[in-house]
Amino acid sequence: METTSMSLVHALKEALSEQQVTENQTVRELHGRDESYHKESLPDIVVFPETAQQVSEIVKLANQFKVPIVPFGLGSSLEGHVIPYEHGITIDFSLMNKILEVRENDFLVRVQPGVTRTQLNKELKKYGLFFSVDPGADATLGGMAATNASGTTSVKYGVMRDQVRDLEVVLADGSIIHTGNLAAKSSSGYHLNGLFVGSEGTLGCFTELTLRVYGIPEHVMAARASFPSLNDAVEAVVSILQAGVPIARVELVDEPSMKQVNLFSETNYNESPTLFLEFHGNEAGLKQDVAFTREIVEDHHCLDIEFETDNAARNRLWEARHNLAYAYIHGHPGKKMMVTDVCLPISELSGAISHAREAVDMLGLPGGIVGHVGDGNYHTLLMIDMSNPEEVEKAEKFNEQIVLYALERGGTCTGEHGVGVGKQKYQQKEHGQALQVMEKIKHALDPDNLFNPNKILKTKERA
Repeated sequence: METTSMSLVHALKEALSEQQVTENQTVRELHGRDESYHKESLPDIVVFPETAQQVSEIVKLANQFKVPIVPFGLGSSLEGHVIPYEHGITIDFSLMNKILEVRENDFLVRVQPGVTRTQLNKELKKYGLFFSVDPGADATLGGMAATNASGTTSVKYGVMRDQVRDLEVVLADGSIIHTGNLAAKSSSGYHLNGLFVGSEGTLGCFTELTLRVYGIPEHVMAARASFPSLNDAVEAVVSILQAGVPIARVELVDEPSMKQVNLFSETNYNESPTLFLEFHGNEAGLKQDVAFTREIVEDHHCLDIEFETDNAARNRLWEARHNLAYAYIHGHPGKKMMVTDVCLPISELSGAISHAREAVDMLGLPGGIVGHVGDGNYHTLLMIDMSNPEEVEKAEKFNEQIVLYALERGGTCTGEHGVGVGKQKYQQKEHGQALQVMEKIKHALDPDNLFNPNKILKTKERA
């Protein structure tokens, strides 16, 4: 193996440069983990390409040496996606971080995969535009496409798959394809964008993305509403959606999580189940939406509601929500976070969240519930001591309980975090015979199982 590794390293340095290929232990350790609780595993080699052609050369060499490849953005994933359990080559896309083209009249942008959402929105602001997908982490756009990420704004603008017009993808033989075009719609050929977005690096490497962007709204208003119970808060959301209010964001934060928000962000919000909301539109429409929403939440026993139009105040509100995971980590030093990610039909949401809250209370572990409840997606955050096998087992059984509850009611095991290794065991139950179709697609595009093996599909036992 060492001889193979030395030969491969030499070939990679020939194809790229000395500086773009490393076996450094510290660098390998940085690429052997993500933000999840899943165990670490190091790549043998880390490479830093700058062009699609260099990625193609890396893939060709990996094919020649039969060495697995794992694409790496920022390592912010939550299900072990970037952890190379079969070792091999990790492709770090941090040097492919250019915004290549802004087509403002077409509301499109062309970027390399290492561009982050914050970097993109800073540039788009110059054109009066913004990119809508807003996960908690400042992830790379390539990574967000790989997991079909979503976030706080998905209730209005959709998830990552809805934003992708075209991908440049390096396939297992090193060939480079485009999966779409610049048109707003097409009935031509198979929907390859839909296939590759959410494939978690198992079918190919993204080297360029063309994405849909939006005009910055004329007026934006945020709100925070607290309720006496989780059920009241969730039912208020259902009523808002049923009334046709074009809400741009609606986030649920339960009572324990509001306590963490106040401790970490030094806020003094009501420590009751709370909705964080946002409205986009023109001034007249916004006034109508806000008035309608106020009426609805008051019908659902709202304890208090505050509206913010000031930009700084709105940013503070959403910063508090986005920092919630870090608030839990900060408040429980030495523990790791396990996050559930189920998504259900809206009609099942209230029962699901009540069930989850009762289950958390019975566990005896610190944790809370947050979620993008406007599209039926919620997360349970559990803080666990990884050195305590009993806590780990409790948390894993809890995760299974939450997933099975969702699947039995027409939901999914993952709304936005992806499958990785953590949700593999639920794929058969969720997809049935369709899983065999996925396995055939994987084999057709990656016959030697070199692209991120043992992610999504159980293709190989890992040590």
